[in-house]
Amino acid sequence: MAMSFAALAGFVVGALAVLFYRNQIEAPKRTDSADGVETGAALPQGVASVLAVLPSSAVVLDAHDRVLRASSAARAFGLVKGDRLMAAELLALARQVRRDGEIRESEIDVAGHKFGQETTNFAVRVAPLGSYGQVLVLAEDQTERRRVEAVRRDFVANVSHELKTPVGALSLLAETIQDAADDPDAVTRFAGRMQHEAARLTYLVQDLITLSRIQGAEPIPTPGQVAIDEAVHDAIDHCNTKAVAKDITLVTGGTEGLRIWGDDELLVTALRNLIDNAVAYSPEHTRVVVSVRPAGDSVEISVSDQGIGIPEESLERIFERFFRVDAARSRATGGTGLGLAIVKHVAAAHAGEVSVWSKEGSGSTFTLRLPAFGGTAVAVPPSIPLEAAK
Repeated sequence: MAMSFAALAGFVVGALAVLFYRNQIEAPKRTDSADGVETGAALPQGVASVLAVLPSSAVVLDAHDRVLRASSAARAFGLVKGDRLMAAELLALARQVRRDGEIRESEIDVAGHKFGQETTNFAVRVAPLGSYGQVLVLAEDQTERRRVEAVRRDFVANVSHELKTPVGALSLLAETIQDAADDPDAVTRFAGRMQHEAARLTYLVQDLITLSRIQGAEPIPTPGQVAIDEAVHDAIDHCNTKAVAKDITLVTGGTEGLRIWGDDELLVTALRNLIDNAVAYSPEHTRVVVSVRPAGDSVEISVSDQGIGIPEESLERIFERFFRVDAARSRATGGTGLGLAIVKHVAAAHAGEVSVWSKEGSGSTFTLRLPAFGGTAVAVPPSIPLEAAK
């Protein structure tokens, strides 16, 4: 189990304090020639070695706030330039620690030094070293942890909201049925609505279970050969009833006999979600085409529809959990808002990817690109054009 930052920082502070204490006993005092202030000897032997192996940013300051030693991480994050500590908040903490000798902990934000990252959040621990005014600064990048915590909070809030709607509807419908006990027609009507809400709740729970199982992007535990033809056939079987109800024809095409290395159940789940979406957002009397083709060392599976399309500004978000372009329509069709998120994670679990082309009023094409079984590159035949679905 990884050592927490607080525990690691405590250990490092203790170890360096011992080194500095021994150094002060063994080494003669040194006086700064400029102002006569005692600064102590150079860094004790071993300090540089300790700092070099730390995963976090580490800086040792002298009595005049000059950097005596800084880890490569501290310089990479821009905390140190030359012999100066650049973060004003860290410098203020170091001066407080030097004045009162108390170890201090805090969190600070500094200008980001990673592409696309505006700020970097650090958990910091500042401690005195020896009696000559040296100070140790340890800073751990907490940006990703904070992002994950924010995602988790949003996820819990979204799940709570999504569960509240069908559960509340079921409660109201149950009360209504109780009040309409003497009206058989009303009871039948409201019972049907209860079945709809119960089914919606079931789908949501099933999707949550599926997503929680695959969202860690961990390798598939027991992968095997997956026949694409069989997976497509199974997915179409799952979706056929909804398609027939709207007089939508489900068509397959492309290259037969292709295989990938992965999990057949997960692949069927991903394809079912893509086909379900295509049917739900397509008008009646249209076609949905599922095409398969080899693409170098991968296999591409595309699901094309003649539906309403997706606004360009929404394309970057459609694979987010609970994101809906049209929330009202999605709920009306029984969508949970998790289908495309599941597709994305299934692709990632297979070391593949999913992409989308869409134009409002013309339809959409979602393409799964997954590594072919054996990893053998093959000739890429002409792709099946989107017009084939028209």
